[in-house]
Amino acid sequence: MVCQPQMLPCLAVKRKKPAKTPQVVKTSAASITSEIRPFMGDAKDMIPIEEVAKRLDKDGPYDNSLGFQRVRVLPGDTYKDSSTVIIIPSRDPLFHYRVVQSWEGLAKPMNQKCAKLFCIGDEVGHAYDRMIKDILANPELGKWKYILTLEADNLIPPDALIRLIETIEAGKFDAVGGLYFTKGDINMPMAYGDPEHHRKTGELEFRPRNVLQALQNGHVMPVNGIAMGCSLYRMSLFREVDPPWFVTVNEPGGSFTQDLWFCKQALAKGKRFAVDLRVKVGHLDLVTGQVY
Repeated sequence: MVCQPQMLPCLAVKRKKPAKTPQVVKTSAASITSEIRPFMGDAKDMIPIEEVAKRLDKDGPYDNSLGFQRVRVLPGDTYKDSSTVIIIPSRDPLFHYRVVQSWEGLAKPMNQKCAKLFCIGDEVGHAYDRMIKDILANPELGKWKYILTLEADNLIPPDALIRLIETIEAGKFDAVGGLYFTKGDINMPMAYGDPEHHRKTGELEFRPRNVLQALQNGHVMPVNGIAMGCSLYRMSLFREVDPPWFVTVNEPGGSFTQDLWFCKQALAKGKRFAVDLRVKVGHLDLVTGQVY
């Protein structure tokens, strides 16, 4: 059996006409003033449209097809720099998933620069010093406003950075930390020393503060020392206090963790610290999984 090919009827296809190329109209500054004036309104702080037109003409012919006839220049000064470098030291190259989840959930201020740096394997004080020296020496990062310290056993709330920025600016503090407690059977708040006691007596002490008593005066608790599991520092602080900044001291005459050693040096320069009691930070036991 032989199959004969069938001829299909031809269909007439109507070709579309090619789209017209948009025509670009070139005009001068003098001819666009009357076109743009209705869009300008009565705002007194605007740059006169004649001046805008002159500036456009300086750069080349004015292209009327691009919508520049609707441009308005509104001067403003409400932008506030909240650029932040986040630094995280750790002796272990691996991080607990709950800690990483809390870091990834951290909300950043809108339209602000933010970078995250790690230092793995160093002693914690040495790690902080290395990272901060590198940041200050960097032509870009050194110009940013804040440094946020996080640590590998802390669970931070999503609004931590935004709250800490609010408090550091409202109270004109040099550094502000979140609130968390020591691990183990006895849980002490990691918020150390009373600046008012220091002012009255001259005694500089780093005893854990009474959080319940401080809450009666609001959510901000001025202190002599803060921990570093979730703390915000002004970048300028590390230019005003000489390095080394974070030194761990274990001597018969006295011992200091690196965070309180730095606070002691900064207090001698007249710097101020506080804890924001709204920023509740978990302290994770990496062995048992318990959060304090």
